[in-house]
Amino acid sequence: MVKIIVLSEYITNPPQISGEGRTKILGGPLYGLARVQALVEDEAVLKAWTEKCRKDVRKWFDDDMHRVVELIGSLKSSDYIDSEWCENGAGAVAACDAYSIKKFETAPATGQRIKMAYFLKFAVSKTGKVVLMVSCHG
Repeated sequence: MVKIIVLSEYITNPPQISGEGRTKILGGPLYGLARVQALVEDEAVLKAWTEKCRKDVRKWFDDDMHRVVELIGSLKSSDYIDSEWCENGAGAVAACDAYSIKKFETAPATGQRIKMAYFLKFAVSKTGKVVLMVSCHG
């Protein structure tokens, strides 16, 4: 049996690591959105926690975490999708809230206004001082 490490503030009923990496958590959101938004005002507390998230931030935001902070800051409670346990690929799990947001942006290549949909998934660390980004992509 593999012992898992829970790194999120929410710790109730963590799953066994199964290879799938995700188990839904009912009754969310787990973290107050206003609290998360206030935390990430200090960009240094926002950590890309999974390799996939780090790749997505490079791909979608040119490695600019400030853009991720802006997206989190523009979330509304109605953007909430669900909550789930997520694995980082190294034996640790975090209970995460997932959000989806649509924004109009200007395409750099054409100058055209386009509607972009972004998906964000994050957890607050056990210390309550770090936001762990699990997923962030368009």
